[in-house]
Amino acid sequence: MQALTIRNLRKTYASGNEALKGIDLNVEAGDFYALLGPNGAGKTTAIGIITSLINKSAGEVEVFGHSIDSDLEAAKSCIGLVPQEINLNLWDSVYNIVSNQAGYYGIAGKVAHGRVEKYLRSMHLWDRRADIARHLSGGMKRRLMIARALVHEPRLLILDEPTAGVDIEIRRSMWKFLEEINEAGTTIILTTHYLEEAESLCRNIGIIDGGKIIEDAKMSTVLRKLQREVVILSLANSVAVAPQLEGFATKLRGENELEVEKGPDRDLNELFVQLNAKDIKVVSMRNKANRLEELFIGLVEGKQAENSSV
Repeated sequence: MQALTIRNLRKTYASGNEALKGIDLNVEAGDFYALLGPNGAGKTTAIGIITSLINKSAGEVEVFGHSIDSDLEAAKSCIGLVPQEINLNLWDSVYNIVSNQAGYYGIAGKVAHGRVEKYLRSMHLWDRRADIARHLSGGMKRRLMIARALVHEPRLLILDEPTAGVDIEIRRSMWKFLEEINEAGTTIILTTHYLEEAESLCRNIGIIDGGKIIEDAKMSTVLRKLQREVVILSLANSVAVAPQLEGFATKLRGENELEVEKGPDRDLNELFVQLNAKDIKVVSMRNKANRLEELFIGLVEGKQAENSSV
C-alpha cells in the first residue's frame, strides 16, 4: 500500500514563481523516506500541499488512499507534521500544548494523558512539562513539536528539518526513537540538510531541484553517485609528512591533522587498515565539505549534461 501518492503536482504562486513543475512521487507504507533538495527547490511547497497548508495549482495527492481533494479530513487525520519553523503557542505550558493537540483529534481523558506523558518522555521533556514554551531552548522546542505531532499517533509523520539546533546527544536519541516508531509501522518522510542523517535513517530518497524530482531511488543507489569524499582526520601524534596511501590522496593540514580524498571505489575501512600499518592512530574524523551539497551538484550537473546531449 502507498502511504503517499503524488501525480503531476504543480504549484505556481501569484508572483509567477513555478515552485513545482509536475512532480510524481510514491512513498510506500512503512518506509523511512528522505526528501532532499537545496533551499528553494520546492520541498516545503510540496509538504505544504500534502498537509493542506498550501493550495496546489494542479495534480493529485493521496494519503493512504485518501484524496486531499475529495477526502481531506481523512487524509489529514493520517498525517503528523513537524514544520521547519517553530509554530508553538509560546505562552502555554509544554503539557498543555501536547494535550490541546490531542483534543483537536478527539482524544480525551486518560488516553490523552497517557499519550502526552509517553511522547514527552520520549522527547526528554516530561520533567519540563509545567514550563512555559518560550522558556525552552531552540532544540527543546523542536522536540516539543515532534511530541505534539505524534500525540494522535499518525500513520504518516512528516519531519521538516527536525534536528536543526539540536545537540548531538539528543539528536542521536531522537534518531533511535524515530527508528523505533518506524519499525512499529509509522511511515516517515524526512527533509534534512545533513546527508549523514538521511543516510543513517532512510531506506529510500527523493531529490528535488528547481521544482522537479531529479532522483528517486534507494539510498544506497544514490550514494554510489558521489564521485569523491574528503575527510579530515585528527591524529593522536604529529607527523612530519603526509603518508603515501594506495588509492587515496593525502595532505597535511597541520602537525596533527590529515586531509584524505577518496573515490567511490574506495572504502574507509581500507583507509584505516593502511594507516594502522604505518602506526598512525586516528582520534576523530569529520567530513571536509557538506556531502549533500556535493551530491546535489553532481546530480544537477549530470542532468544538465543529459539535457544538452538530447
